[in-house]
Amino acid sequence: MGSPCFTVALWDGFSITPEGVAPVATVRVHNRSALNQLLRQGDMGFGDAFSSGGVSVEGDLVAMLVAAFSVPEPQRIARVVKQMQQRKPRANTHDGSRENIHHHYDIGNDFYRLWLDKEMQYTCAYFPEAEMSIEAAQQAKMDHVCRKLQLRPGDRVAEAGCGWGGLARHMALNYGATVSSWNVSAEQVQYASERAKAEGYSDRVTYVLDDYRNITGEYDVFVSVGMLEHVGRDNYAELGSVVDRGLTQDGRALVHTIGRNRPRLMNAWIEKRIFPGAYPPTLKEMMDIFEPHRFSVLDVENLRLHYAQTLAHWLARYDAARDQIRDQFDDDFTRAWRLYLAGSQAAFLVGGLQLFQVLFTRERNNNLPSSRQHLYR
Repeated sequence: MGSPCFTVALWDGFSITPEGVAPVATVRVHNRSALNQLLRQGDMGFGDAFSSGGVSVEGDLVAMLVAAFSVPEPQRIARVVKQMQQRKPRANTHDGSRENIHHHYDIGNDFYRLWLDKEMQYTCAYFPEAEMSIEAAQQAKMDHVCRKLQLRPGDRVAEAGCGWGGLARHMALNYGATVSSWNVSAEQVQYASERAKAEGYSDRVTYVLDDYRNITGEYDVFVSVGMLEHVGRDNYAELGSVVDRGLTQDGRALVHTIGRNRPRLMNAWIEKRIFPGAYPPTLKEMMDIFEPHRFSVLDVENLRLHYAQTLAHWLARYDAARDQIRDQFDDDFTRAWRLYLAGSQAAFLVGGLQLFQVLFTRERNNNLPSSRQHLYR
């Protein structure tokens, strides 16, 4: 790895310290088994050893991961070994998607409530002002999306992947839209539906427990925030077909997704332990959604650093609730999710992950604004 700015210390007192800089953290390998995991399994070994307590990090975990992720790409045999340690994401068929989503999202609303904002937004927030709270920044994100879509009273909206229902709720209550949201997470749909009924807007928002591929009807707006990561590279053309068969001639559509600047599989440990089936696409790969149906891309925005800031808020809240999380689950789970959040923040800081918002419409739609002023006022 060269000389990254952290110390590595073994159980027998042996250590390696960085040259010429103060270490941001110390990575402690507590036994020979953990060392073997690191050598044999790479990212997977580090994640599992950290979760089990065989490896610990004293100091700034995010800074340590930033340093690790900033190491130059491995050469020759090391690259081959890393490729052998990696594996393709699990399939996102109808049944596979349901199983993958269940693994990540159906572990309990009470868990997510501990560290998300009050609207349970589990996607990148938007910080037009750096000192905004996470609550305000998530509201700003939803408004940013609605302004991009030129959302108007009476618009019919189809949403693919609704999370806990926050965006659909925001569109209905603040913009006068009628929204149908599809999601395969039973716990999320139940939470969103019960809240819509209790708060009196179930006539304007419908949450559907079903796969996005089964979206039906005609709509003026299509939106997907934080769902494309779960679709799978092989299914982009089908997603485009879903949009094409329902979007009106002057309809608007937006996809918000974690992405990359060049093709690369998800971190092996995250894909196996946290986010099964996940794949962050490049912009080039996303064109498979748009090109077959001659959609016109109107706007592309990258909110990478906004996601790093979002994750900093989530990690601080997670750390504050760590005792409660440990009581709900166990030490291994608590360490694993802390590594996932810290690692995600580090990946956005070093540019390994991007956050794309892509706005598009049909190619003959001439009912378009002449500037971007509507985005910021």
